[in-house]
Amino acid sequence: MKTINKFAILFTLFSFLTIASAVDLSAQTRRRPVLKRRAVVKRPVVVAPRLFTVAPGKRFRARLNETISSKTARVGDRFTATVTEPVYSTTGVVVIPAGSELVGRVDSVMAARKSGKPGTIDVSFRQLVLPNGIKRVINGSLTDLNTDDAKSNAEGTASGDRMKHRKLIFIGGGGAGGAVLGGAIGGGKGALIGGLLGAAGGFIGERMTKGEDAEVVSGTEFGVYLNQRITLPRFVESNL
Repeated sequence: MKTINKFAILFTLFSFLTIASAVDLSAQTRRRPVLKRRAVVKRPVVVAPRLFTVAPGKRFRARLNETISSKTARVGDRFTATVTEPVYSTTGVVVIPAGSELVGRVDSVMAARKSGKPGTIDVSFRQLVLPNGIKRVINGSLTDLNTDDAKSNAEGTASGDRMKHRKLIFIGGGGAGGAVLGGAIGGGKGALIGGLLGAAGGFIGERMTKGEDAEVVSGTEFGVYLNQRITLPRFVESNL
C-alpha cells in the first residue's frame, strides 16, 4: 500500500512538473514576438550617360526664327534660331541634331545715322536647347556661313582654309535694306565679307544721306562659332 502511495505521489509530482513546464513554454512563446523579415527592395542602378565634347572653334549653321532690326532692337533682347545641320563631337557622334534651338542675345545695337552710316547689331548665343529637352549654356558668336573643317590653336581661335575666324556683326546694306555680315577686328569694323544675308549689294552712302538699318529677317541663315567647348551625351530622341 505504501509503495502504491509513493508511486502515486511521484506520478502526481511528474505530472505537475510537466504541466508547469508546458505552461512556462507557452508563456515564453506568447511573450516572444515573431519577427518578420523585411523584403529587400532592389533599386535600379543609375548609370551616368557618357558625355562627348564639341571643341571650341566648331562652326555650324543656324536659321533666324524672328526678324531683328537695328531700328527697334535693344541691348538685352532675346531671340531664337534653329540649328539646320547636325553637329558632331570630336569623336564623330551626333550630339546636336538639326532642329535644336539656340537662344541669342543682342549685345549692342546702333541705329542707322546720317552721313551714310548703316545700323549695326552685335549678337551672341547663350543657350542650346535640344529637341529632347536637354539644355546647355553655351558661348557662341556670329560668324560666316562657311562650316568647312576648322583647326583650333591653344587660344581657341579657329582658322579655316581661306580665312581666320573673326567676330562678325550684322550691318545694314543693300538697296532693299538687307543686312550683310561685317567683320569686327580689334574693335574696328572691317570690310564687308561674303555671306550676304539680305538684298544684293554692299553699302554706298552719300555724305548727308542716312544709312540703312540692319534688318535681319526671319529665315536668314548664318554661322555660329563656339568660343568654349560643350559636353553632351549622344543625342537620343525623347520617348515622351
